[in-house]
Amino acid sequence: MAPPAQSQRSSSPSQPSGKGEVSDLKSQLRQLAGSRAPGVDDSKRDLFKKVISYMTIGIDVSVVFGEMVMCSATSDIVLKKMCYLYVGNYAKVNPDLALLTINFLQRDCKDADPMIRGLALRSLCSLRVANLVEYLVGPLGLGLKDNSSYVRIVAVMGVLKLYHISASTCVDADFPQTLKHLMLNDSDTQVVANCLTALQEIWSAEASTSEEASREREALLSKPVVYYFLNRIREFSEWAQCLVLDLAAKYVPSDNNEIFDIMNLLEDRLQHANGAVVLATIKLFLQLTLSMADVHQQVYERIKAPLLTLVSSGSPEQSYAVLSHLHLLVMRAPYIFSSDYKHFYCQYNEPSYVKKLKLEMLTAVANESNTYEIVTELCEYAANVDIPIARESIRAVGKIALQQYDVNAIVDRLLQFLEMEKDYVTAEALVLVKDLLRKYPQWSQDCIAVVGNISSKNVQEPKAKAALIWMLGEYSQEMHDAPYILESLIENWDEEHSAGVRLHLLTAVMKCFFKRPPETQKALGAALAAGLADFHQDVHDRALFYYRVLQHNVSVAERVVNPPKQAVSVFADTQSSEIKDRIFDEFNSLSVVYQKPSYMFTDKEHRGPFEFSDELGNLSIGAESAAGTVVPAHRVEANDKDLLLSTSEKEEIRGPSNNGSAYSAPSYDGSAVSAASQALSELTILNPSVPGLTPQSNLAIDDLLGLGLPEIPSPAPAPSPPLLTLNSKAVLDPGTFQQKWRQLPISLSQVYS
Repeated sequence: MAPPAQSQRSSSPSQPSGKGEVSDLKSQLRQLAGSRAPGVDDSKRDLFKKVISYMTIGIDVSVVFGEMVMCSATSDIVLKKMCYLYVGNYAKVNPDLALLTINFLQRDCKDADPMIRGLALRSLCSLRVANLVEYLVGPLGLGLKDNSSYVRIVAVMGVLKLYHISASTCVDADFPQTLKHLMLNDSDTQVVANCLTALQEIWSAEASTSEEASREREALLSKPVVYYFLNRIREFSEWAQCLVLDLAAKYVPSDNNEIFDIMNLLEDRLQHANGAVVLATIKLFLQLTLSMADVHQQVYERIKAPLLTLVSSGSPEQSYAVLSHLHLLVMRAPYIFSSDYKHFYCQYNEPSYVKKLKLEMLTAVANESNTYEIVTELCEYAANVDIPIARESIRAVGKIALQQYDVNAIVDRLLQFLEMEKDYVTAEALVLVKDLLRKYPQWSQDCIAVVGNISSKNVQEPKAKAALIWMLGEYSQEMHDAPYILESLIENWDEEHSAGVRLHLLTAVMKCFFKRPPETQKALGAALAAGLADFHQDVHDRALFYYRVLQHNVSVAERVVNPPKQAVSVFADTQSSEIKDRIFDEFNSLSVVYQKPSYMFTDKEHRGPFEFSDELGNLSIGAESAAGTVVPAHRVEANDKDLLLSTSEKEEIRGPSNNGSAYSAPSYDGSAVSAASQALSELTILNPSVPGLTPQSNLAIDDLLGLGLPEIPSPAPAPSPPLLTLNSKAVLDPGTFQQKWRQLPISLSQVYS
């Protein structure tokens, strides 16, 4: 089908159909600029809308700047707003054009309509062109004295904008003192609030260089000023009230009577509908009473009802923010909130992030009186369709059990989880049973009876499999099939991708060997062989260590691997008390929501790994650069590693190498015994100085484990490799170093969940 003719295509109103569209706009605006015909304002609106739409989608319409300025001579406030928007956008990138706007903006600053005066003053201060600051001083001075409160509100923020453009001009015009006068005497509370904001920012910035500014900043926290704001707080808007409460939180009362006066004055702010006002008031009350323990506890009792009301009313986002602060308070005083645990039950329609936080709070408020009800509720969540919440609920039950509350009933619940035949429930329950056995060894018989019925083939998650293997090794005497289960796991060594599971498997089979040697002998030999041939360095090193300590002395090996253990009394807390106190000091801020102090997400050194720029990531060299191909980061030229070595050293070092290690790990091809025989024969050759590893040493342990190593004659000592010396005359410019460095291979890469 033929495409439609050009004349039939309908052009979008937001996209010009051709290059002449902008020039047509310019000519039409020029025709309307001086016209006073009826209906001309409607025509201007249509043209202004087109200009603004083109500007919004990134089309350059700066060529109509002059025409837009000429068309601004109108009393239509809608046209004025669109013109100011256009002017503010292009003035930043083209200061020369901004000079054309000064006259009409200054003229509009004296308009009879206060709305136009305020809009013009705001646009004039938003030009942000350093060369035009001299034109701002006069209109700002008039705006601060204007009869209209709207113009004064705009003028106050204009002073702050002027300070950021030129601090000296702002201070020389004595604007800070004018703002101080307005702050203490103006009838409009929004003007007062804006003055407070502007002065705090200006005097904080000036305090480092000016003693007067430092004194003025301290004067803001004086008793007359703070009481002046607190007495007028009911007149302020919600966000201005937060500003006043934040100022009052920095004030240090002289005695307890002042503290009670402030708290009585602000008592009704706890009933405010706005959550920000309530949290700001709570922060003030908590900080004022830190030195009075009894009153501080009464404050907790007083703020409990307002916070619980905010949690149940409002959006999920507000509920989460309030819950985060409530969680912080619960962690500090759980006994106060223990009777209100039902408020933290999860609702079916709540988002998962709110449910997760409520589960943490249920864990925190659990005590002897409410444990049964809380655990019963948590067990209901284990069957939740939301799998992450089901996992969290099982973990919460385990945490409560570790707090020594009604352990008997909780252990029975956890063992019931193991019989639910859901993979994720079984996985979480296994991890918790392991922790419980570490703290309550007396429950081993009941737990092992249930754990023994779980097939290892049904457990796939690494943490759960590691927990099961730990129990197989630790309680191999009670679990009759333990050696055979471990043997089947070792047979599938290559299929296990988690290094942590392989490490647990090595340790468990060692423990089982000391308790039931005849049944575990074959499994231990296969495990050590597979471990020595493993590609993961930690697994390789542990298998090597176990082999050496067995060869040295079996009884010593048993004391090292399976010593008598004491029950764990307290598990390490994930968050230190110092960090919790730091978060409490930053109450009513993002620190509480993120559960970390502000420096951890604002300071550069805590923002995560350094990210390279695009040009560094796309460096290319040599002929590939000409072809436009990027050199991969893992490719290394042969001479790049030796770039800093002297010429004489290169030839000596470029012999057979094993990466500086005293031994080399053989490849494991499925024949574990033969691989281990090769590895151990190499170890005996390469490590003659290690006790118990001399060629003449007794190899009975090798025969016991079925490794079948032959007796090896003593070889001549291997010559030591030459020492590495650096080339003192090496020269390398930064660009080349960056290229070479980025081509080096990744030595180690690990992912932690």
